[in-house]
Amino acid sequence: MTMQSIIHCGPISRASISKQTGLSKQTVSELVRILEEEGWVSETGRTSGHVGRTATTYELIPDSAFMAAVDLGGTKLRVAIVDLAGSIVAEVVAPTHPDGGRAVAVQIGELVEAAVMQGNVDRTRVRQTVVGCPGVPDQATGYVRFAPNITGIDSFDFRGAVSKETGTQVMLENDVNLAVLGEQWLGAGRGIDHLAFIALGTGIGAGLIVNGNLLRGASGAAGELGYLPFGADPFEAESLRVGAFERVTATQSIRSAYQSATGRAIEVPAIFSAAAEGDAAAQAVLDGVARQLARAVATLGAVIAPEVVILGGSIGARPEIIAATEAELARCFPFPIRVVPSLLGNHAALSGAVAIGLTELHTALFAQSAPGAVVTLPAPKPGLIPRAAE
Repeated sequence: MTMQSIIHCGPISRASISKQTGLSKQTVSELVRILEEEGWVSETGRTSGHVGRTATTYELIPDSAFMAAVDLGGTKLRVAIVDLAGSIVAEVVAPTHPDGGRAVAVQIGELVEAAVMQGNVDRTRVRQTVVGCPGVPDQATGYVRFAPNITGIDSFDFRGAVSKETGTQVMLENDVNLAVLGEQWLGAGRGIDHLAFIALGTGIGAGLIVNGNLLRGASGAAGELGYLPFGADPFEAESLRVGAFERVTATQSIRSAYQSATGRAIEVPAIFSAAAEGDAAAQAVLDGVARQLARAVATLGAVIAPEVVILGGSIGARPEIIAATEAELARCFPFPIRVVPSLLGNHAALSGAVAIGLTELHTALFAQSAPGAVVTLPAPKPGLIPRAAE
């Protein structure tokens, strides 16, 4: 409780901690002394503007421990080193290793080391790694299921391999689950208890928050929108591997649809450019994607009734797609759902990793003597939001 008060309210005096926690001033003084001796808090000044004697104030030492936040995508791998106050002190990005599997685990370890060097961080103080990955992490085995865009991570203990490479404890979480947590903490979903985040790019998936809590489902596969049984034929073998809905919405399907219509093979950004220049075939392909997205949003609306649906990813965050999806949604669903762009962009999953990683790290460091206790994160500092959105 003492550390919770310092994390949330520092700089704070011992008398104020005593009032907040109900602990005696003597107990608080002893606890603060221990925390100071162990290097977790420091004296930062004295209270002012009050009648009577001033009091010494204390606050968290941000660089007393760090965590690594990892966003593992099908094409890019992003690693950030974050201090105890939630500030990103270093960040590196690289193309995801094409070999997948164990090569990706090794690459994560290498990028963590590169970020540590970039941030001039004491390596021994990096205590925790949170990896956001596509698919469904199996918390019992460390395998990652249903991640077709990264081969091989479903065939071995991926979490254990990353732990070995980083020398830290590792948490695995679905990347879109992290994105919705990040947006709820820092972004377009702040203060919203019924929220969905749909990421559309190389693949498609959703992170869902219901009654303020992340919804994972019994198997951990809640939000795997790619497997909605419409779009392509859900009974075809390919739909078991990739998902019927993903087959008609994600990057490959957009390229294939345009090539079928025109005979030309171009990448998705070029298709958006062609549509903007009046290419009717390109516009028709993008209209089809928006119509499919509206069906997915309507499905979520019928099942969990989110107040807001945030669209992100390299395709989903495009303003043309968001506007067209809103228009199509109004045609197929009678209840209001706001559709908005991600505020955090490609830092959404990293921000979610920071949110759950710091909660876990604070709790492990400062609540060991209180089984079941959780040290919650403070409200984000204003400076974190623009930095996260860069």
